[in-house]
Amino acid sequence: MPLTGQSIIGYRRGNTSGAQLRAFNPATREELDPVYHSSSLTEVAEAADLAFQAFSTFGWLSGKKRAVFLRRIAEKVEALGEELVERAVAESALPLARIRAERGRTVSQLRFFADIIDEGSWVDARIDFADPARQPVPKPDVRSMLRPLGPIVVFGASNFPLAFSVAGGDTASAFAAGNPVIVLAHYSHPGTAELVGLAIRDAASELGLPEGVFSLLYDAGYEVARALVAHPHIKGGGFTGSRSGGTTLLKIATSRPEPIPFYAEMSSVNPVFVLPNALKTRSESLAKGLHGSVTLGVGQFCTNPGVVITTGDDAGFVSQLAALLSETQPGAMLNRRISSSYESAVAERMTRTNVTTRVAQKDAIEAAGRKCQASAALFETDTKSWLADETLHSEIFGPTTIIVHAAGKADLLEIARKLEGNLTATIHGTEEDLRDNADLIAVLETKVGRILFNGFPTGVEVCQAMVHGGPYPATSDSRTTSVGARAILRFARPVCYQDFPESALPDELKTANQLGILRLVGGRYIREMEQKQST
Repeated sequence: MPLTGQSIIGYRRGNTSGAQLRAFNPATREELDPVYHSSSLTEVAEAADLAFQAFSTFGWLSGKKRAVFLRRIAEKVEALGEELVERAVAESALPLARIRAERGRTVSQLRFFADIIDEGSWVDARIDFADPARQPVPKPDVRSMLRPLGPIVVFGASNFPLAFSVAGGDTASAFAAGNPVIVLAHYSHPGTAELVGLAIRDAASELGLPEGVFSLLYDAGYEVARALVAHPHIKGGGFTGSRSGGTTLLKIATSRPEPIPFYAEMSSVNPVFVLPNALKTRSESLAKGLHGSVTLGVGQFCTNPGVVITTGDDAGFVSQLAALLSETQPGAMLNRRISSSYESAVAERMTRTNVTTRVAQKDAIEAAGRKCQASAALFETDTKSWLADETLHSEIFGPTTIIVHAAGKADLLEIARKLEGNLTATIHGTEEDLRDNADLIAVLETKVGRILFNGFPTGVEVCQAMVHGGPYPATSDSRTTSVGARAILRFARPVCYQDFPESALPDELKTANQLGILRLVGGRYIREMEQKQST
């Protein structure tokens, strides 16, 4: 499929007169064809208007019809074959196997949400029958369910050119809930975005969906992003990226004349607590596992373990980890901006007098930075220094971590209380350690969205129970998740219908449960056919 460098606005292509941007291959340091063009503010308005008009139809389609759309998108993405894989590899420098796996995750997410809305119980239907004889006042008939918000803007992520981008989890869950979607492609992989965007457009067209159910825009700077979030037709947003970018867009979303929900996944250091029993019994395997987690994808995962807290005899563990990291070859980073930020952050940390540099030679770091690559780095400090220096609490996006040596349980608790909000926290130890550190777990429950035991945080399962979220600054809203079934709740809101006639109710709320969904009827969860109770 030839790439044109144009945005997708409903069923038409955008202009070629905006500011130019080109993809960059981080591995070869070559710019890639074609030239892409930033969308104009007029095109932003056109995409938003089309999405607003499409919502009046798409938002009221049945879950089963929207499920057909999601499955058709998955088929279209798969049909792109190696063309999509090769372009994503060229634009990200991620390995071929990684991109193929990510494509698999992307289409699986689409089918996962298709299954959820096909079954239908996600709408949380609730029915309380009327009781006209109730005293002192009659009880009305009250029914409620979740309904879509309206047009949603989704921002592509740099580190997942497929799974968190054009047809990724944000888009899939927003479509599933019944919302049209406008995606702003990430500047790092515009060609990948165009290929997937055309797949979505074609899926929508083939199914006769209204024009505007999907659009894809480009931005050479920040103007389009700001305009999208501020547009009055946009009713919500999803973002995965930096804290600075997320908070800027969040402020726009919440300061509009009509504030909108904006779910931003931002920064996280994902603390790992290694307890004495783990150090005693499996120091070597811990070092190997942590090394793999820190360096996976050249450290460019939002779940990368950026701080490791140890207590007990950790000398062997730290030496083993240092040896593994020092032998790790530099790897290409996703783009020049990320590479430069990593180089600067590591260089700055090396100057800290309260930090010991175990792995990171300045010349090697600078040489890697010039090549858009990253060399692994390992630092050490003590509890007092870590607590006093908030710069050590910040995420460094890349293959590095810092060991914090804790003197005992009191230090562990003090460190945990000082942590910012994170996506994950991990505890390595025994079941006895968990019992002895129940107070640590209680603190971590207030700090993160997912607590792991004897594992490593990189790798997020797409399933019903997954929580990929956490308190600020991990996300802008800790009450939900960007991965798993609950992700759909970000783009829906409850609507109540009081004393409506049966004929005017949504099918999900009609007394005879012909859809067979699980509903809360009179305070009891049931799925079988129900008839109105006599009063």
